[in-house]
Amino acid sequence: MATAQTLELGGFAVRACESAELARLWLHAGFDGVLVTDVRLPGRSGLELLADTVASDPDLPVIVVTGHGDVSMAVEAMRAGAYDFIEKPFAAERLVETVRRAQEKRRLVMENRRLKAAWASHPDMPALIGQSAAIERVRTMIRSVGPTPADVLINGQTGSGKEVVARHLHGASGRTGPFVAINCAALPESVFESEIFGHEAGAFTSAVKRRIGKLEYASGGTVFLDEIESMPLALQVKLLRVLQERRLERLGGNDPIRIDCRIVAASKADLLRLSAQGGFREDLYYRIGVVGIDLPRLADRREDIPLLLAHFVQGAALRYQRPVPQWSMAQMAEWQAREWPGNVRELRNFADRLVLGVAEMPTAPDAQGGDTLPQRVDTYERALIAEALTAQEGNVAAAADRLGIPKKTLYDKLKKYQLSTGRAPD
Repeated sequence: MATAQTLELGGFAVRACESAELARLWLHAGFDGVLVTDVRLPGRSGLELLADTVASDPDLPVIVVTGHGDVSMAVEAMRAGAYDFIEKPFAAERLVETVRRAQEKRRLVMENRRLKAAWASHPDMPALIGQSAAIERVRTMIRSVGPTPADVLINGQTGSGKEVVARHLHGASGRTGPFVAINCAALPESVFESEIFGHEAGAFTSAVKRRIGKLEYASGGTVFLDEIESMPLALQVKLLRVLQERRLERLGGNDPIRIDCRIVAASKADLLRLSAQGGFREDLYYRIGVVGIDLPRLADRREDIPLLLAHFVQGAALRYQRPVPQWSMAQMAEWQAREWPGNVRELRNFADRLVLGVAEMPTAPDAQGGDTLPQRVDTYERALIAEALTAQEGNVAAAADRLGIPKKTLYDKLKKYQLSTGRAPD
């Protein structure tokens, strides 16, 4: 049929059904697509199919095609829960764009369902959200090194999700012991050694009883040393020895104690450069950096911002008992063009403000998204290109077809906007 051909040319995988009864066989709860239906069908009508679909999955977008001038039918469809309606005759571009918006909505719904299911199974496991090539590389590293006993060093800017990755490494390890997080920058040097290694009664004036240190307490589990660049040099020496021998002595004690914990360290600094400057021990760097995972800045995975923001907004709406706010494509394009120096943490805080109604909407101009018309056009164009690349999994030729521009033009624009495909050029 013509509608199916139009959608296939628009880049969609299409399954054409001759009747509502046949379509219902495909519209299960896990169906990750959208439904386009004419009102008039052999057998049951499109409105009956709409009612059945909304009853079984109200989040599944249904686009209803109505006859010319049939306003009452269109109104009835929208009241019954249709995502949108298209009146015959319609332009191919109108159909493709409507389905594209509906598919994006469905993608967000299915991703959030997956995240909720993961949370239900592992309520203490924060979500690692995103579909960009950069975040997929992180997931690949977690799957690869997670089940091994190797110590790991996570590098990333503030707010980029280092503890989230550390928790996923612990989850992938199969270790049954606890996940123990330590912020090395938050511990005063005077209590650092006692906190990490423990102490015996009488080791110092206030040590009235024995204390088990974090490394010993985490037996069978994982110790996360955040901001390890802040660890005092004297303690770096002791930590190195413990990691090499997998034994420690409590402060004030003489008996070696075997430890069984995995070390995952994190730093926002370049530890190798810091060691060259005398600020970090080089031998400790090589000991904890057997495996390194580099986390991307949020600005390097802008295509993940819609998913991240939708997830954070839903969580904030539940916490504050407020409705989920709506935004336009132009607003999202501006948000995707921001630099987000605080990375994912800054975006999460922005989601809270958005739900509370105190966020800046429309957004203020910044270095990339100014308030002149050419700047706004560039911002919007960049967001559309990033979206097309994500949808086509980095395939430039397919993305160019979807955008309706020559492949060479798209490569020029990728260079202009400093966008990466995440794959080798096709």
